Amino acid sequence: MPPTTAPESLIPLPPAVFHILLSLADEDRHGYAIIQDVTARTGGDVRLGAGTLYRSIQRMLEQDLIVETGSRPEPEADDERRRYYRITAFGRKVAGAEAERLAGLVQLARASGVIPRKA
Repeated sequence: MPPTTAPESLIPLPPAVFHILLSLADEDRHGYAIIQDVTARTGGDVRLGAGTLYRSIQRMLEQDLIVETGSRPEPEADDERRRYYRITAFGRKVAGAEAERLAGLVQLARASGVIPRKA
């Protein structure tokens, strides 16, 4: 997908894609590190399987949400088989649009009394 695509055109994001974007928002990571980070960020509530992760990554590469980076850690801290991924500027915009959408849903839930209003 060309980077000129409107971020909103990809919304709503599949939950796995949103979690992967959040994981890559603060640093480049390889696949297993993404799985570990998502599990840690969600307190174990979300556990990405390898199949879901790599199918999502392939789609995200095609949509220009992420790129494979050539940067690698020091050789003693690396495994040459790993591929590292980085969020793109477009991926950040899409993640922001999804976060705004989700925040709007929370506001609607509060307004309808489904969840308590903040004091």
